[in-house]
Amino acid sequence: MLGLKLPTDPRWARIAEEKTEDVLTDHAFCEQKAASTAISLIVQYPEYSELVHAMADLAREEMEHFQRVHAIIRERGWVLGKERRDAYVNELAGFIRKGEGRMVALIDRLLFAALIEARSCERFKLLSEVLEDEELKAFYRELMISEAGHYTLFLGFARKYGTPEGMDVDARWQEFLSFEAAVIARYGKSEHIHG
Repeated sequence: MLGLKLPTDPRWARIAEEKTEDVLTDHAFCEQKAASTAISLIVQYPEYSELVHAMADLAREEMEHFQRVHAIIRERGWVLGKERRDAYVNELAGFIRKGEGRMVALIDRLLFAALIEARSCERFKLLSEVLEDEELKAFYRELMISEAGHYTLFLGFARKYGTPEGMDVDARWQEFLSFEAAVIARYGKSEHIHG
């Protein structure tokens, strides 16, 4: 369903399990950044009322996820660690076309967001299947379903706005998927959600 061209090596989940505190901190900041992305789309594309409405709901949901991850951290007697640079996301952001017009930038940003949600969904699925911690297994299964919805939301908006403009959104999506496969091949060895 997700179309990812390179699956995560299952060994990543074992790395994540050994460093649960670090993974939860990284995950919390991923949720915060997802909320920021939704808010950024509202600010930069206010004329798209349907998008604005959906992004407002998404920002609220992502911050709720942040709060839930933070609650798990606190329940375990830990504190939220410092934000870490997300090299994977930064590399993907470099694939967004610049200087080709506002609509091209919107479509690429929507595809970029869809791709991050797709990879997060895939990673959460893996965690829900491999972790021995029953609380976290259930939590990541629930979030996997949520991320799948976000993935389809962003991809749907890209098609909705790009197709009438004559853009081949599906071809661009395939380009993003191929680029992401080359990027993710260098990751999967650290205790980060996209690491």
